[in-house]
Amino acid sequence: MKIFLLVTLMCVAVIGCTQVDKNKHVKSTASGQGKPVVYQIFTRLYGNTNSTNKPWGTIEENGVGKFNDINEDALKSIKELGVTHVWYTGVPHHAVIRDYTAYGISNDDPDVVKGRAGSPYAVKDYYNVNPDLAENPANRLQEFEALIARTHAQGMKVIIDIVPNHVARSYHSLGKPAGVEDFGARDNTRVEYARDNNFYYVVGENFKVPAPQNNYRPLGGEVHPLSDGKFVEAPAKWTGNGSRLAQPKFDDWYETVKINYGVRADGSKDFPELPAGYAQKSVIAHAQFWQGKSVPDSWIKFRQIAEYWLAKGVDGFRFDMAEMVPVEFWSYLNSSIKQKNPNAFLLAEVYNPQEYRNYIRLGKMDYLYDKVEMYDSLKAIMQGKATTDVIASVQARMSDIDEHMLHFLENHDEQRIASPEFAGSAEKAKPAMVVSALISRSPTMVYFGQEVGEAGALESGFGDPSRTTIFDYAGVPAHQRFMNGGKFDGGLLSAKEKELRGFYQQLLNLSLQQSGFAGKYLELHTHNLARAKGYDDKVFSFARWDKQQRWLIVSNFSAIEARQFELQLPVALMKAWGLQQGNYMIESRLGKQAKQFSLQVKGAAASVSLGLAPLESLVLQLAVD
Repeated sequence: MKIFLLVTLMCVAVIGCTQVDKNKHVKSTASGQGKPVVYQIFTRLYGNTNSTNKPWGTIEENGVGKFNDINEDALKSIKELGVTHVWYTGVPHHAVIRDYTAYGISNDDPDVVKGRAGSPYAVKDYYNVNPDLAENPANRLQEFEALIARTHAQGMKVIIDIVPNHVARSYHSLGKPAGVEDFGARDNTRVEYARDNNFYYVVGENFKVPAPQNNYRPLGGEVHPLSDGKFVEAPAKWTGNGSRLAQPKFDDWYETVKINYGVRADGSKDFPELPAGYAQKSVIAHAQFWQGKSVPDSWIKFRQIAEYWLAKGVDGFRFDMAEMVPVEFWSYLNSSIKQKNPNAFLLAEVYNPQEYRNYIRLGKMDYLYDKVEMYDSLKAIMQGKATTDVIASVQARMSDIDEHMLHFLENHDEQRIASPEFAGSAEKAKPAMVVSALISRSPTMVYFGQEVGEAGALESGFGDPSRTTIFDYAGVPAHQRFMNGGKFDGGLLSAKEKELRGFYQQLLNLSLQQSGFAGKYLELHTHNLARAKGYDDKVFSFARWDKQQRWLIVSNFSAIEARQFELQLPVALMKAWGLQQGNYMIESRLGKQAKQFSLQVKGAAASVSLGLAPLESLVLQLAVD
């Protein structure tokens, strides 16, 4: 386990913090409002109390979570963590291997569905929700609307997925409003590309199911009337990841087809481009630019989808693989969304750092995944593959856009921290989680079960352990212990799991409630690496502050060795904080027991003596009377 010390300094003002007499204790100041906290729920799994966990098991065997399982008690437990936004993953109706023909829903073919429960990113009907998630599939949309209302009643916002790059091969909407057509309804299938086609076509060739790898068999080899190695699609469409083969490879996104946004097969654009200078223009200016412009049909269809869900009360969207869609479309869509709801929370999955600023400034995204920079760096440190020096570099590179980079250590695509393939222990995430949550103005995201140390160890069917399945029906053991049969009170958690959840609750509430963590930042690592004896590249430190608060954050990423050193504050920080001669008592805010330390200011030097034991986390606060 890496060790972490969070030192908190709080003053009423940034300039002119009042000096206190030696060893004089001071009271805390009132907290402000900090940063958003997102809690990601994989909706199919969250409320499931069944612990059978048979590989490739059916709903009857393994159970499934329902919208109604996420009741008032569940939502209160989420709210207690400091959460502002709940991302309900897997809500739009996607392809599943279950017979819902009684409700007018066509059966899906196991040859083009991953797992038994299906990928949430192979959407079959954007105007309805996954029937698996409803007590009564006929009323599935109403049951989700009730969940939206329950979430709002607890003071939290609702986010759902939109997957603009691809849809299921079997896409067909039963619930589309009047005047809305299905994707591909008017496509000219005799040509590879046309601007207003929704799909690209492999002209003259029919689709062929990929050749399986590693002895893979749909449904684990179970006999199924549609599992025959065939799927009718004539002509074949391009696959979701861009494969132009009539028979995509097994590791392609073969269960999906790629959406055409007016990008020709040679990569050239068949739509208006934003004029120079629009990176600096407002979302209103972007909306005005697109007004009256002729745009590809797929653009209009996805705008209709977003507007439909906004009208249902959804407060924002997580856009899957946003970088595979042209940035001009995002300008069009997001500026339209912001006209409907100026406070909509717009989060994009983007992995190319060279394009980050384009998707923020031209595409008008609120937030991007900070996966390639912060997540990858913290994971490497936790695995002993990098030193803490990389954190300073990452934050420096992100300094102009840091408030737009959503931080996380887990999500549905990534390995569970406690899995052997990642860190082997949920405790090792503590220092990384504190850095992730507090280093910048960015929101923080937690994946359900992370806060109680879920290890993702199950063999569920499609896919391998270390990640909690998104393709099959399963229970999530550590989370089920927190659920305690539907009480959502942590009654079955071990003492260690309860302590871990308490840590997350304290940390996330600090991030949410304390305004200083949305303020200014100064890296202290380089200064102390050169000056502080005992401070090394297993430690990282930085300062955060605003007009009301001052914070020091110091972390020890060594899982074995304690650290003892005098943390040095640079002159620039002393001036910014208005520190005067004397001693300042600072008190812990994070952890079970309060501890006090003394910040000494002598001449042009300021320091505090810190001892960081393995796994220890401290939050220390300074405030004036």
